[in-house]
Amino acid sequence: MFKFKPAGVRQSDKIFSMCCDGILLLVMLVVLYPLVYIVSASFSSSLAVTQGRVWLWPVKPTLDGYTAVFRSPAIPRGFINSLYVMCVGTVINVIMTIALAYPMSRKDLYGRNIFMGIITFTMLFSGGLIPSFLLVRSLGMYNTYWAIIIPGAVGVYNMIVARTYFQTNIPQDLLEAAVIEGSSDFYFMRRIVIPLSAPIIAVLCMFYAVGHWNSYFSAMIYLRDPAKRTLQLVLRDILIVNVLNEDMLRDAETQAKMEGLAQLLKYSLMVIASVPMLVMYPFIQKHFIKGIMVGAIKG
Repeated sequence: MFKFKPAGVRQSDKIFSMCCDGILLLVMLVVLYPLVYIVSASFSSSLAVTQGRVWLWPVKPTLDGYTAVFRSPAIPRGFINSLYVMCVGTVINVIMTIALAYPMSRKDLYGRNIFMGIITFTMLFSGGLIPSFLLVRSLGMYNTYWAIIIPGAVGVYNMIVARTYFQTNIPQDLLEAAVIEGSSDFYFMRRIVIPLSAPIIAVLCMFYAVGHWNSYFSAMIYLRDPAKRTLQLVLRDILIVNVLNEDMLRDAETQAKMEGLAQLLKYSLMVIASVPMLVMYPFIQKHFIKGIMVGAIKG
């Protein structure tokens, strides 16, 4: 009898694999370096940042930037406002999205295709900024947090992902068995569908939370009270408009020039603004990967 030995890995495959690893390593370094630079610059002295002496590690480490950031009342207040909008908005978004996605996943819903067409239409076309502004003002939501939460309570793309997840992971036989046992639709969704949907709920929470945390345009349009300004608006003022509160500079002028401190504040505030997302992601990473793969690829 002839014995066949498994063919070894060809030299060309090894070279191809090494080239792919090298390209991926290069891409990782290109993406990672700006993040490392921002963190290092936030802990460096303002003079070193201004002179461009920061490359990889902090130069003359100091906490002056973070001290100046938390000395200003606008930044902690903006952080709390953004956290409030993110938490309340995400809860409302997830509840509304699931409440819409689950019925749309049911094949026995009368007129499901018509409803889906109407919903998809809103994904492609909208009234525009001025009609939206007039509507928000007429509803009495202007200069309130509801103006930046309610209009986007349901994301169509997220609803489609959740609907696909329900269609592919909630068996029809399970629904039929629950109906035979006398279960209502609401009871079935609350006691069976929701517990089985932890991965897609984690995906929705991540999508909506990141969207609320990074959003600034809606807050810039609808919020006029300085006490209600979110952290992203404060960050915008510092990065783009270059507006610095005198309280930030009062005690730091003896250690650095105004321009150097302004640069230091920018990097410090970037790091602070990224902390909530960095803290939240590790806890939902497992569900996030599973939910986005199952909900987006199948169906």
